[in-house]
Amino acid sequence: MRLTCMFSFILLFGAVGLVVFIHLQDPEEIVHQQTPGIKYNMGFQQPKKQDCVSSNNQDRKLRKNTADRAATVKQSNSLEPSESVPTKLQSTDRRQSSIMFAMKDQQKGEEINSIKLHKRRRRFIIKKSPILISMNSSILNLPTLKYEDRNNSKWKSLYEIQGERKRIMRETCSKYKSNNRRIITPYHVSRIFVEDKYRVLYCEVPKAGCSNWKRVLMVLNGLASSTKDIQHNTVHYGNYLKRLDGFDHKGIYHRLSTYTKMLFIREPFEKLVSAFRDKFEHPNNYYHPVFGKAIIARYRVNATKEALRTGSGVKFKEFIQYLLDVHRPVGMDIHWDHVNRLCSPCLIDYDFVGKFESMEEDANFFLHLIGAPQNLTFPKFKDRHSNEERTTTKITQQYFAQLSPSQRQQSYDFYYMDYLMFNYSKPFEDLY
Repeated sequence: MRLTCMFSFILLFGAVGLVVFIHLQDPEEIVHQQTPGIKYNMGFQQPKKQDCVSSNNQDRKLRKNTADRAATVKQSNSLEPSESVPTKLQSTDRRQSSIMFAMKDQQKGEEINSIKLHKRRRRFIIKKSPILISMNSSILNLPTLKYEDRNNSKWKSLYEIQGERKRIMRETCSKYKSNNRRIITPYHVSRIFVEDKYRVLYCEVPKAGCSNWKRVLMVLNGLASSTKDIQHNTVHYGNYLKRLDGFDHKGIYHRLSTYTKMLFIREPFEKLVSAFRDKFEHPNNYYHPVFGKAIIARYRVNATKEALRTGSGVKFKEFIQYLLDVHRPVGMDIHWDHVNRLCSPCLIDYDFVGKFESMEEDANFFLHLIGAPQNLTFPKFKDRHSNEERTTTKITQQYFAQLSPSQRQQSYDFYYMDYLMFNYSKPFEDLY
C-alpha cells in the first residue's frame, strides 16, 4: 500500500513539474532554437540570389521574436497573476521572473550568435561565388564614317563589309548559342588587350597577325615611335600592354561598354598549319618538351629514345591525332584553340571583325576609323622565320593531304563554329 501511494505521489509530482516547465517555455523560442541549423545548412548547400531577401526576412523575424519575448517578460513581472497560470502556481511568480530574465539574456546571446553566423555565411558565399559581370551591347558599336569619307567608295565598301560580317556572326550566335543572360566573367576577357588613349580593345588570336597588332597598340599608347623598333620578345614578354582582366569590375564594364572592340581572325585550317610549322618544325624549348614528348609517346609506334627524350620531330598526322583525341595526353593551347573560345564573340559585341586574308586593307581601315596618326600603318614584315614562306592555302592543302578523309572531316567538325561564324567556305570539296 505504501509503495502504491509513494509511486502515485512521484507521478503526481512529475506531472506538476512538467506543467510548470511547459508554461515557462515560449513556443516561438522553441521553434527558433530548432530551425537555424537546418535553415543555414540548406542555404549553404544551395546558395541562391534570394539570400539578401532571406536575410532581411530573418532579421524581421528576429526583431518580432525579441519584441514578443519582451512583452512576455513584462507580463510576468506584473503584480496581477496571469490568467493562464493556475492559482496553485502563483507562489512561484518570483522564481519565474528570475528564470525569464536569465532566459532573456541567454536568448539575446543566441540571437547575436545567430546573426553573426548568418553574416559569416554570407561573406563565405560571396567569397566563393564566381565573379559575374552583367554585360549589355556596346554603346558605341562601330565608329561612323566621317562626313568626307561617305562619298569615298573604298571606305564605304569596307564599312558595308563590316556590317555583313557582324550580321553573320550575330545570327550564328543566336542560332547555335544560348547566351540570353549575357554574363561575362574576367576569364572571358583574359585575352583582350587595352589601349586607353584611343579607347581600343583588341582580342588576341594567335597566328592571325597578333604580334604586329600588339606593336600597333604600343605605338598608339606612346610606348614606341615606330612598329619597326619593337622586337618580337618585347611584344610578347615585355608586359607593356594591359589586359582587360587586370581591371576591377567597374573598369572592365566601362571599357566593354564604351571602347571600340575588335578582333582579327584567319581561315581555321590555315591558322592550324601555321601554328604547327612555327611550334614543331623549328627548335622550341617549350612546345617540344611539353607537347612534343607527350604526342610522340602516345601516337608514334616504335618511337626512338631520342624522340621521346626531346619531343622533336612531331609529324602533322600525329599532331592531328592529338588534337582530335578527347583524352589528350596534354591540354589545349591558344595557338590552335577555337576563336569562339578565345574571344567569346557570342558574349562580347565586337565592333570590328578583320580577316588575315585582307589584313592590310582591314587593319588600315580600322586605324582610319579610330583616328590614329596618318603615318601609322599596319606593318607587313614577318618577324619569325622571316626567310620562310608564309602559310598559304596551297601549303595548307599539302599538309592536310597527309590525312585520311575521315581525319579531314573530323578536323573540319572541330572548327565548324569558326567556319560558320566567320563565313569561311569549306576547304575541301568532300567535306560535309
